[in-house]
Amino acid sequence: MQAPLLHEDAELIAVAKPAGIPVIPARGEPPEACLQHVVAAARGERLWVVHRIDRDTSGVVVFARTAEAHRMLNLAFEQREVEKRYLAWVAGALEGVSRIDVDLHEARKGKTRPAEPGEPGAKRAVTEVAVERRWARDGAVVSRVRCRPITGRHHQLRVHLRWAGAPILHDPLYGKDTLRGPLAAAPCPRLALHAAELTVPGGRHFTAPLPDDLVALERWLEAT
Repeated sequence: MQAPLLHEDAELIAVAKPAGIPVIPARGEPPEACLQHVVAAARGERLWVVHRIDRDTSGVVVFARTAEAHRMLNLAFEQREVEKRYLAWVAGALEGVSRIDVDLHEARKGKTRPAEPGEPGAKRAVTEVAVERRWARDGAVVSRVRCRPITGRHHQLRVHLRWAGAPILHDPLYGKDTLRGPLAAAPCPRLALHAAELTVPGGRHFTAPLPDDLVALERWLEAT
């Protein structure tokens, strides 16, 4: 599995992660089956993990090339100095929604859920959203949504979009209804979420092109 190079400088590299591979070793899987190992082995150098996106999400991932750059980038993520923008294909119109400000809480089996008002352990979570396109398919509405997470909580976009009534297509945890019915035949049999853009300190901006399965999804929607 290859991860095309998007950018390289003395401090970091940015690659386009394919869907289906974890950024770091997954439990019960060999270490060499993760993106960090694949990219480091291909380049013949040590790389430090700075951030992660879900296994089934495609898009921009940055690795640090030095320990100093690793510290700098970690601090930038912690202090929210990194700008992230995702594209999500969701089941629903998402009308009248531009900002989702819903606290999140850990749930069982590694999941996340909306928190109850005043619930202990809840974490602030904010996502800005903008619908770019809508399609109608066999009685269902699909929207392409550009998402800007202001915070970086576990499964934040997936939970926020479901809370707003527009689960991401083919999300096995938070969008099971999209795995059956008219949208089940969509030619993207994985979570339809793409980490499209990332900007880090120093004005470095990276963009990952849409992978083939998401291009096929849009062609399928256009054919309605």
